[in-house]
Formats: sequence, structure tokens, C-alpha cells
Amino acid sequence: MKLIVGLGNPGRRYVSTRHNIGFEILGAISRKLGGDKPKAKFEGEIIETRWRDSRICLLCPLTYMNLSGRSVKAAADFYQIAAQDILIICDDFNLDLGRLRFRKGGSSGGQNGLGDIIEKFGTREIPRLRVGVGKPPARWNPADFVLSKFAQNESVEVEIVTQEAADAALGWFEFGIDKAMNRYNIDPKKLDQKTGESKQTKKRPNNKRPNNKRPDDKRPDNKQANNRKTEDRDSGQPTAGETESD
Repeated sequence: MKLIVGLGNPGRRYVSTRHNIGFEILGAISRKLGGDKPKAKFEGEIIETRWRDSRICLLCPLTYMNLSGRSVKAAADFYQIAAQDILIICDDFNLDLGRLRFRKGGSSGGQNGLGDIIEKFGTREIPRLRVGVGKPPARWNPADFVLSKFAQNESVEVEIVTQEAADAALGWFEFGIDKAMNRYNIDPKKLDQKTGESKQTKKRPNNKRPNNKRPDDKRPDNKQANNRKTEDRDSGQPTAGETESD
């Protein structure tokens, strides 16, 4: 069994805020898995279900962000889930809106909910999926920024990243953290907009020198001349290291 946790704050005033992107993504995961009704348990809301013939739990702690560890630790202890089998989904204001970043472990990076979870478990080796919510404008307090709602012109991007993060979390569940990191820790700016491939891994163009002959020029090029000499010498069979012209 594995546990996926979406972090956020309870209450209507926090709905659609940047800090609550974890709740939104967990809701998207739930809908992809069939939309079972959550149960009130472990100071949160939890869904127990199956996916790919394996048991999975989805947890939204309702303790407020800074006390999230209490809820997550209670659920992990009850189901006997190891720290490496837990994925924490949280906001990150150091990442551009739309960026996803998996990490096997490490510090909280200033995310107080993640920090409390690390403290309660006594280890930093807890997988997490950081979701970019945009960077604070100049002179904005980061704490105030993450509690603000997304702007109207960001709504499409928020919906896209919510669905992509839900798919990424299920990818972690099925294939593990290493494959999830390789697949999703890519800057969208480095992707080719038409193919979706990384610009760094795209096939390099053919750097053959251009053929400068005029269309009506009947003279053979050097390659053709060399091949003709070889064929005359060896009864039409090219020598090793030479290839026929395209």
C-alpha cells in the first residue's frame, strides 16, 4: 500500500488559494480513480481504494498546514506505511506556475506543512511532488502570496498543472520515484512546443554541405566520380568504407 497526501488549509476562505493546490490535485486523483467518497479519519479526509491491482490511500489533512504531520503520521502508523511509500504533494513559490518537481527527500524548503511532516517522521527521506504556483511579485511577503487566490488569467494554467500533477502522482505510484523524476522534472520552456520533446534530446539536424550545383548542371559531383572509378576498378562493387549515394 502507498499513501498520497495533498497539503492545504481547511475552510472556504482558503479554497482556490495557491497554498491549497495539493487539495486540488488530490481531488483530481480521486476523480481519476472513480471518485469514492472520503471518510473523516486521522484528523483529515481519506479515501481507500485500489489502482493497478494495488491498494492506495489518498489523504487531505484538515489540521491546517503547519500541523499536517500529525495527520499523516497517524495514517501511516495505522496502515503501516513506510516513509518511502508516501508522496507529499505541496505548493512551491520558488517554481514557475506549471512546473513539477519530484524529490526523493531533502529539506522542507520553507514549506511549513512538509516541515512538520519531516519533524513527525524523524526523517527527511520522504518523497514529495512540488508544484509551482508562481513566484511572489516584488515586495510581496511570500506567506501572503501563497494564501492569495490564483489570478483569473492563470485559471487555464492551473487546471492544466492540476491534471498533469495528478497523472504524475499516479506515475510515481506505479513506477516509483526515479522514473517519475526522469519523466516530470523537465522545464516546460525546454520542450519543443510542437512535439513535446526535450530540445536537449532532439535529433541534431543533418549538417551535410549543401549541393551547390545548378539544376541544369550535368557534371557529376566528386562522390559520384569516386564511385564510378571504384566500380570500374572492382567490377561495380564499392570498396569497404564507401557507401552508395542517397
